Amino acid sequence: MGELNRRNFLKTLGVAGATISGIPANKLLAQSKSDLSEDRMGVLVDTTVCIGCRRCEWACKTAHDIPAGNLEDYSDESVFENMRRPANDAYTVVNRYENPADPRSPLNVKVQCMHCDHPACVSACIVGAFSKEENGAVIWDTDMCIGCRYCMVACPFQVPTFDYDKAIQPNIHKCDFCFERTKEGLLPACVEICPVEAITYGRRRNLIEVAEKRIELYPDRYVNKIYGFTEVGGTSWMYLSSRNFEELDFPKLGDKPAPGVSESIQHGIFAYFVPPIALYALLGGIMWISKNKDNKGEGKE
Repeated sequence: MGELNRRNFLKTLGVAGATISGIPANKLLAQSKSDLSEDRMGVLVDTTVCIGCRRCEWACKTAHDIPAGNLEDYSDESVFENMRRPANDAYTVVNRYENPADPRSPLNVKVQCMHCDHPACVSACIVGAFSKEENGAVIWDTDMCIGCRYCMVACPFQVPTFDYDKAIQPNIHKCDFCFERTKEGLLPACVEICPVEAITYGRRRNLIEVAEKRIELYPDRYVNKIYGFTEVGGTSWMYLSSRNFEELDFPKLGDKPAPGVSESIQHGIFAYFVPPIALYALLGGIMWISKNKDNKGEGKE
């Protein structure tokens, strides 16, 4: 009986896919919800100011209901022995690098989603779960996600992470620019808690002016570059540093927006009359069967 139900389920999905296969693929590709605003917000990170206190890590977890532990525990500097990346339980992390110009003052680099102006994750998502909001944030709707993980492949900064241990309930994790906080007029949690103002929140265009002025006034302190100003078409998070950014594990990227690549991938997938809805049906069927099998293994019918 269970096998028959699975066959009927897949048959129904297949018929639904065939019925609406006439919908042009380009109508189903993910799009931003709004055009970029000249007043969109951004953050300027000055790595020469950051002291590596990691309070931003604690604040981020607290703001997103992730177990954060005691703030005092974040004074442990042993974590700097290895480079870290954002994870399911840490949307931002701080890494430490040597500073040849002043060995007593290492460079500390905060890492999180860059919130691209033209996000590859938004373009790559075949169900529109990702969106670029007018204020600059790139956010994600868990209810729409089918767990394809195209966003992870498309991201030039390799930021999104995935709950692999919950494959039938897919959940992508990444910094959301504290979207719920900023909607209420609050600062992003990491910006609010920073004790030395190494991270500055404001209109992106104004932050660029601030960064350019700092480079002009202190040419011996900074390399002549604002990382994120033009990379992949521009990002909401931008950085200043005294070292070349490649030496701080920033990817070397061109100025061309990343969605140009991800859209080519999608067009290739949906070429030759393979409608997106058929792909959704197949993915949904596989997830349904897996879930049914897991439930039977637990004694559930």
